[in-house]
Amino acid sequence: VQLQAFGGGLVQAGGSPRLSCAASGRTFRSDTMGWFRQAPGKEREFVAAIKGSGGSTFYADSVKGRFTITRGNAKNTVYLQMISLKPEDTAVYYCAAGSRVINTAVTMSRVYQFWGQGTLVTVSS
Repeated sequence: VQLQAFGGGLVQAGGSPRLSCAASGRTFRSDTMGWFRQAPGKEREFVAAIKGSGGSTFYADSVKGRFTITRGNAKNTVYLQMISLKPEDTAVYYCAAGSRVINTAVTMSRVYQFWGQGTLVTVSS
């Protein structure tokens, strides 16, 4: 099982990059897939998640209205569209997948069994 995240880089404040995460090794159709981020000197934090069944989405308050999480048609790909980026969004962004994740736990990193390697997003002011 492998998750690979793409799309990071240097972005100007206000920019709108899209991160992608491709999962392979088994089907992730029923899994919850999420994005977390870790800024320098800070702990990893929840960003967004999307359920496998039903497609419900969840967002951290800090990104609500600016970030959108979606899944590809094959359900093994997840995207994070970011707009209106701020310097405080600078972080390594990780995608993750978890099975049998209940809604009240989607923000908890420990419920995700599989993690990608992370992609760095640097927002310049």
